[in-house]
Amino acid sequence: MDSHQYHTIQANILVVDDKPDNVRLLSTILTEQGYQVRKALNGQRAIATVQEFPPTLILLDVMMPDMNGYEVCAKLKASPKTSSIPVIFLSALDDVLDKVKAFEVGGVDYITKPFHGKEVLARVANQLTIQSQQQLLQEHTKQSQELVERLQNEIKERQGVELALRLAQTKSDHLLLNILPAAIVENLKKGEGSPAQRFDSATVLFADIVDFTSIAARMLPLELVNVLNQIFSRFDQLTEKHGLEKIKTIGDAYMVAGGLPVPRADHVEAIANMALDMQEAIADFQTDRGEPFQIRIGIHTGPVVAGVIGTKKFIYDLWGDTVNVASRMECQGLPGYIQVTTAIYELLKERYLFEERGAIAIKGKGEMIAYWLKAKKDNSAVETDACQTQSTPSELREYPNTPTSLRSRQSNLGTTDERRANP
Repeated sequence: MDSHQYHTIQANILVVDDKPDNVRLLSTILTEQGYQVRKALNGQRAIATVQEFPPTLILLDVMMPDMNGYEVCAKLKASPKTSSIPVIFLSALDDVLDKVKAFEVGGVDYITKPFHGKEVLARVANQLTIQSQQQLLQEHTKQSQELVERLQNEIKERQGVELALRLAQTKSDHLLLNILPAAIVENLKKGEGSPAQRFDSATVLFADIVDFTSIAARMLPLELVNVLNQIFSRFDQLTEKHGLEKIKTIGDAYMVAGGLPVPRADHVEAIANMALDMQEAIADFQTDRGEPFQIRIGIHTGPVVAGVIGTKKFIYDLWGDTVNVASRMECQGLPGYIQVTTAIYELLKERYLFEERGAIAIKGKGEMIAYWLKAKKDNSAVETDACQTQSTPSELREYPNTPTSLRSRQSNLGTTDERRANP
């Protein structure tokens, strides 16, 4: 017998047969081929050997006393520990039904006695090859599953990182939008920078809390900051309502502009509506003495230059004569009133109620005619682009003209003005 024509896979084979001659013959054939062989002469011994020394493959006789081969195979297949061991039946039974039963109880092949050595070796080698390929396939499948799990974990980790980055980006954008206008933020994100830009037409509003210094002296610092925060938060809501751009707060002063950084045609109306709403909003707040807060408001319209300055603690700011005049309109106004320039009056006189205050001395400008903005006219249907709602007219009252003595006092004002206005 040429034992070299079969590729030998290292294996431990259990031979089970109640005929010692058959066991010796099979053992010789298999040993010469290089296999390790164990023997059992009955079913009980076979099961015990398999439990103690699990073989790679079993050659199992069918016709044995006490426990036949079918019963042994069925018992082995019922145990998870031994169910995967391939079983090749050997039997003198050549009936088809016997072979069918062998496969039904879990056998993988069937050799009819008397057997031929080459047939035995061929069938054993075939089953060992199949088993080896199955194990290799299982190993590859396991490795693939592990790879898939690693990839899924990596994907989850990356998704987590991406989510964290998106949240961080959203938070960063939100912080930027609380500091700079949306259009400026977009330019900065694109790497375009934010160069100074001239706007030929914009409207600027300054508001200042009346007698704030004396109120602050009477209040605890935390209480003072809390009140300011509530007031300015209400003003912020009005800024969003009217689609305007909050520029900054300086102490107890609030500065807002319309028509920039995105130009709009109705910026004068939007600022006027904002001013009227601010008068109503401030009435909801009281000082420590139970008295209502009051504000002075000044408005002017004209060309300005706007942009972001500095490399730290960015601020979007405005410069120009329009800013200075608007600040002086507020500083030289009166508590509870909205003081505007002739430019505002000319643009809004058909839709809003005004009362002429007269000439007042403006530092660096000389005398200018000022007006009190009182309310919208009853038949006015002016709406700002951002809110599409009408402001409720402020309470109509008697508005004072400017006596000569007051003009003289106002001409000396400038310290508070210069603190807010840009030179």
